Amino acid sequence: MKVYLSVDMEGVTGLTDPEEMHAGKRGYERGCELMTADANAAVEGAFDAGATGVLVNDAHGSTKNLRIDLLDPRASLVRGPGKAQRMAQGLDGSFQAACFVGYHARAGVQHGVLNHTWMGKEIQNVYLNGEVCGETRLVAACAGFHGVPVAVVTGDEAVGEEARELLGDVETVAVKKGIDKFAAELLPPSVAQARIREATARALGRLSDFTPYELAAPYTLGVEWNSTAIAAAVALVPGVKSAGSRHTEFTTDDFTQIMALFGIFATIGGQVACGSGPYG
Repeated sequence: MKVYLSVDMEGVTGLTDPEEMHAGKRGYERGCELMTADANAAVEGAFDAGATGVLVNDAHGSTKNLRIDLLDPRASLVRGPGKAQRMAQGLDGSFQAACFVGYHARAGVQHGVLNHTWMGKEIQNVYLNGEVCGETRLVAACAGFHGVPVAVVTGDEAVGEEARELLGDVETVAVKKGIDKFAAELLPPSVAQARIREATARALGRLSDFTPYELAAPYTLGVEWNSTAIAAAVALVPGVKSAGSRHTEFTTDDFTQIMALFGIFATIGGQVACGSGPYG
């Protein structure tokens, strides 16, 4: 049994401060250690359930956050920028299950700790085939495109609710309860990571209960930006069309193009936002 782990950071045990997510900022190094510990808990649970291999993908920001020197030696790690599939890099039909560790609620979710979708400030909302979409739905749909079910989602309470609404009886682990976007009631790492390990082993022990989250093609990605300047710049990408002054859309029969396009969007959106001054 091959297991795929996509590991984000905002939903990691103990983290609530945006500075803990960015290299060079206060608390980042400790944040990387906690992120790796959460990943290791899922890896351990997977091997407890009989996994023959686990691939871990660093899915946050620079994608250079997980500590390879602290990673469970039974797993392998995909790390570094330039990954065409970003949060789903390395995921294909050879895996029997996908697990999402350290995930967070989509943009605008009340009590969602560090809630956002793909970009922290530049994106107001994302839509997939006309329905509002967070990163959980996006990556689950990519897994479903490859025929792989999602078995586990860990993060705050809000992302667990989002995952169960979307995926049904998926195993979820709430390592924190949101008070506001930047405040939460936290479980101690030892408690949270024990729960992640147990939930992963339990989920993979009942793998037949899960089905891939499959959407019917064609797939339309809609993005509502917070800036007309970003929307105009993104609309220059071939295949992307304007659907409003701050809204762009892209349609394809190949979901891997959706994942790749989001990487391009992030690059363009970040450059425009950083270079546009106070008016964005």
